[in-house]
Amino acid sequence: MKVNRKHIIILVATLAMGILLGWIFFGGSKSDSGNDLHDHSSEISTETTYTCSMHPQIRQNEPGDCPICGMDLIPLESDDNDDLDPMAIRMSKTAMQLASVSTEIVGKTMPVKTLRLNGKVQADERLVSTQSAHFSGRIEKLLVKFTGQFVSKGQVVAHIYSPELVTAQEELLEALKSKETQPQLLDAAKEKLKKWKLSENQVEQIIQSGVTQDDFPLIADISGYITDRKVNLGDYVRKGQPLYEITDLSRVWILLDVYESDISWIKKGSKVNYTVQSYPGENFNGSISFIDPIIDSKSRVSKARLEVSNKDYKLKPEMFVSATIETDLPSTPNAIVIPKTAVMWTGERSVVYVKSASSEQVSFKMRKITLGPALGNSYVVEDGLEEGEEIAVNGTFSIDAAAQLAGKPSMMSPEGGAAITGHDHGTMQTEDSHAQHEQGSHASFKVGGNCGMCKDRIEKAALSVSGVTSAKWDEKSQTLHLDYNQGVQTDDIHKAIARVGHDTEKVKTSDNVYDKLPECCLYERFDYKQAEKTKMEHAMVKVAGSCGMCKDRIEKAALSVDGVVSANWDQESQTLHLDFDPQKTNSDEIQKAIATVGHDTEKYKAPDSVYNKLPECCLYKRLSY
Repeated sequence: MKVNRKHIIILVATLAMGILLGWIFFGGSKSDSGNDLHDHSSEISTETTYTCSMHPQIRQNEPGDCPICGMDLIPLESDDNDDLDPMAIRMSKTAMQLASVSTEIVGKTMPVKTLRLNGKVQADERLVSTQSAHFSGRIEKLLVKFTGQFVSKGQVVAHIYSPELVTAQEELLEALKSKETQPQLLDAAKEKLKKWKLSENQVEQIIQSGVTQDDFPLIADISGYITDRKVNLGDYVRKGQPLYEITDLSRVWILLDVYESDISWIKKGSKVNYTVQSYPGENFNGSISFIDPIIDSKSRVSKARLEVSNKDYKLKPEMFVSATIETDLPSTPNAIVIPKTAVMWTGERSVVYVKSASSEQVSFKMRKITLGPALGNSYVVEDGLEEGEEIAVNGTFSIDAAAQLAGKPSMMSPEGGAAITGHDHGTMQTEDSHAQHEQGSHASFKVGGNCGMCKDRIEKAALSVSGVTSAKWDEKSQTLHLDYNQGVQTDDIHKAIARVGHDTEKVKTSDNVYDKLPECCLYERFDYKQAEKTKMEHAMVKVAGSCGMCKDRIEKAALSVDGVVSANWDQESQTLHLDFDPQKTNSDEIQKAIATVGHDTEKYKAPDSVYNKLPECCLYKRLSY
């Protein structure tokens, strides 16, 4: 068979071209493939954990939104660094900004305490006098008729008819007839009238006229304001009986309330700047002239006195005064002073977070300090800090929360503990967090306290327990209301609060922690023996209402039921918080009593006839059943 040469050439060329193209696209694939595999394995990074800058307990393996506040999650930076103290907690600059963390360099300064005191203007007790009757008789004319009227020394304030005085005048006129033979009788008659506060001129007028007067004027002994009128027209008065109280207000006292904890800071001669509400923008000054040696048993305050000239009568008794006193500590002329916001106090110890920084990282480490006197918004530090160190002064609770989650030393765990880690199943963490947030629990229990400082300490201690989302302590009912995620043990919350010095209905704080509380925070301790005998039950009931009148009506109706100890209705949540003795009553009986006064409860509807008679402002939106 004859082969076409042209076809052979075309076939060979095609084959060569295919080999060339195959080498170009697939050539060297074995060696290059090995390199690609090597490069790919080297690029595999460690798994990234994402967290919320405001809620560091949130940990998940994918980016997204915080299930609590909705903020974007950010990568959690690892603490794995050879230069980082294993006991320190690392924070990125972004996290510090979002958590409002700010720092300050510690320095030595002259400790100056600013005392802010309140008080009142009072009359000078030494300038208060009583105008009394100089002789017995009936008041015929009353020239000073109301309190607050100003009288001058020598002014006639009343006219008195006195039978005794008439008789004395007659004796004077009789003695006048025998003055040549018995001058001593005339002198005795004159002296008798003068002892009744008649002046020399009045006596001479009687002698010259030769006629007795029926009534005589009563002359004011001092100048001042009438602060108390004790008689009326026509009253019969005895010699020496008080008629008026007259107060000279040309000089007054400023009496300032000084608490026990501040008494050591003030002394006689301390300079005081003060303002009076009646004269805004005007400043006054003076110095302390006297400190009351006795403390009031009820208010627990002593009185510091300023003596003030009041020639223009601008200052009036009972005016409110706000004063400031600046005083230093002579025993510690150069001391370390830090803001109160930098200190985390548990009742047993005080701690701060000390910052250490490099070009690549910022870290904070907890340190225990010894506090000295409080200086208004700052403290003197006696031990634990050195000049030049940098500490966190704001956002310390955010740092402490991050330290607890990382298992580093923190306020409540000074030795550290196991780190709190997130869920390891990707997006399931978000679902679990949402479920916990939506299915959170609520609880209320009694916590002892006494003031706003107690409220702040109790709520912060409760919120320090991981999983507690809100805490609100009511001073009036001594009740803490909590919202928390599933899995949180309320016993842990009781213990956290007791550690900072406050009794709860389950856990009693230690005596040494309670004794270290500020004076204003020393509440009445719980009687656990009595509580054991009569265990109270707490309940929350939905009750409809719309105003303050509703609140008063609802609470009074609940308290009218025998066995109810306390009732507090919250208008915003339409919830009534109850404490009652379960041996005497129950929630149903209390709800019935409330419904009878016109308010729907979650179980009982108020009668329409009662509801329709409520005031207009009390006509709430009826509950549906």
